[in-house]
Amino acid sequence: MISYSQMFADTLFGFIALYVLTKVLGKTQISQLTAFDFISAIILGELVGNAMFDDKASIFEMAFVLFLWGALLYSTEIITQKFRSTRALLEGSPEIVIRRGKMIRDVMKKNKLDVNQLQHLLREKDVFSVREVEYAILETNGAISVLKKSDYQSPTRKDMKLAPQPANLSVTLINDGEIIYDNLEEKNLTEEWLLKELREQGYDQVKDVFYAEYIKDEELLVLPFVNRGKRKK
Repeated sequence: MISYSQMFADTLFGFIALYVLTKVLGKTQISQLTAFDFISAIILGELVGNAMFDDKASIFEMAFVLFLWGALLYSTEIITQKFRSTRALLEGSPEIVIRRGKMIRDVMKKNKLDVNQLQHLLREKDVFSVREVEYAILETNGAISVLKKSDYQSPTRKDMKLAPQPANLSVTLINDGEIIYDNLEEKNLTEEWLLKELREQGYDQVKDVFYAEYIKDEELLVLPFVNRGKRKK
């Protein structure tokens, strides 16, 4: 029977090995999960899980299998980056499922996508009628990208002939009642300035604030904790 010390060592090694593999393979393995990536993740989990509870499998054997599988995945990524012609085979390719407002039935059938599923994907993009769609593209990770017809597109500043304005990134200054000092320093702000802004909005203590967000040239956004469905005032 496998001992607790061996299970601890196997678990610790498996955790570290999977962490290293995730870092080496890159974040796209999660954010752009294709069918092949999904299967790979399952197999990696199975390899670690089986090895952890197999008293005949040593850490070295687990390491060999894990890093062999990781090397195969990494090699696949390198091949698809260097050889463009292999991408469609190894990663798949996007498919146009709606073209000029018309559903492409053959493409939907090929990708095992029915009308109800397509409507669900469109609703996730805030599109509640097919009549709003000019083009819809089914991506390799199963998500859908939508280009609306011009009549349903939101007007931009350019459309309205307004002068362009710089885009400012929001920064979290308070999270869960605690000041994020690194973000304060990054924006050249002081704790005294933050406390003054809070007092002006009726908050005497930082611990009363659940979330505070700063955008240059705009009023500080302050959200209190919510208790029993009511906001603190």
